[in-house]
This record gives sequence, structure tokens and C-alpha cells, in this order.
Amino acid sequence: MTTQPLGLRERKKAETRQHIAATARQLFGARGFDDVTVAEVAVAADVSEATVFNYFPSKEDLFYSGLEAFEASMLEAIRERPPGESALAAFGRFVSEPRGMLASSDPETMERQAAIAQVIEASPALLAREEKILAGFTDSLAELLREETGAKPDDVEPWVAANAILGVHRALIGFARAQVLAGARNPALARRVRAQAKRALAALEDGLGAYAVKR
Repeated sequence: MTTQPLGLRERKKAETRQHIAATARQLFGARGFDDVTVAEVAVAADVSEATVFNYFPSKEDLFYSGLEAFEASMLEAIRERPPGESALAAFGRFVSEPRGMLASSDPETMERQAAIAQVIEASPALLAREEKILAGFTDSLAELLREETGAKPDDVEPWVAANAILGVHRALIGFARAQVLAGARNPALARRVRAQAKRALAALEDGLGAYAVKR
């Protein structure tokens, strides 16, 4: 599937959005999520507060700005899997790819990721929003599985399968975050997370290995 290149206006908007999000992450990492206001983010990013809200409806959305791309990539990986592969196997390949805190061994990058993990763990608002976002991922995956399997709208099987698959992702997030806060860094961190992912996916294989196999 080919995508059209962005025009100048769209590129400028994407750059502004990225700049605001990066500025906010720096402030959140330095001072904590709850102690930084949207107005302060606007000043630091040299934009108006209204501009920040034009791109991000809430402060929590500002913090989790990169997760829309994660959801789209996850769904695409499962939707575009080759014939004969199950949804679980496609998810396993996707989740095993290094990204985020597992993608870099650069000490400065890892310390920024550790600071972000600390910010999340210290904020009930962020933890609640994270759960809401992951629930949205689960609903999106359940709908995809429902479409692919031809399940009826009131069938629970796609929703149960999606919850099991995304449950692995939830568990790996918690494991990786706890490891980082305990001082683990790459490459040891990435190895530990991959090992946990392999064990978790193997535990689901008997139940979901033959479910939603693409024709």
C-alpha cells in the first residue's frame, strides 16, 4: 500500500505537533506530569496554549501522543499478515520488534526513558489514561478479528481473543517498566523482555494458535 507524500501544510502541522510533544516530554521528565501545566508547555514550545489544545485535547493526550502510531502499526501488522498465519503469530512478530525503551542502548536515551517510566508510575492520571488507551486498542483489535472471522456482533470470541493478545502487551509494558525502574538497561533489558514475551505467547498458543488464521 503506497501513501501519498504530505504537502507543505501537512508537514508543518506534523512538525509543530512533534515539537510540542517533545517539549512536553522534556518538562514532564524533569518535573513530573502533575507539576507541569499546559500553559508552561506552550511557553516552552513557543506556541499559544490554544495551539497546544488544537493538537492535543488534554494534557494526558499530550503525554501519550505517540501511541496512535503504535495502534495503527499493530493493527496493520495483524491485518497484513501472510495467508496461513494466525493473528496471535502476527502479533508475536510485531511485539518482538525493538521499539521505545527496547530500541536503543544509548545511555542518554535510556535515562530519558527511565525518567518517563518514573513520571507514569508517579501519576494516577497517566496510569488511568494508559488503561483507557489500551482498552481502546483491545476494542480495535476485537473489531478487526470480528470482521476477519465473520463473527456476529454479539459473539464474545473476538473480544476474548483480543483481550488475551493485548493482555500480553499490557504485561510486557509493566514488566519492562519495573525492570527499568530497578536499574535494568539494554541490552539486558531487551533480552529479558523478549524472553518474557516468548513465554507469554507460548502460553496462549494452544488456545489461539488456530484462531483467526488468515486464508
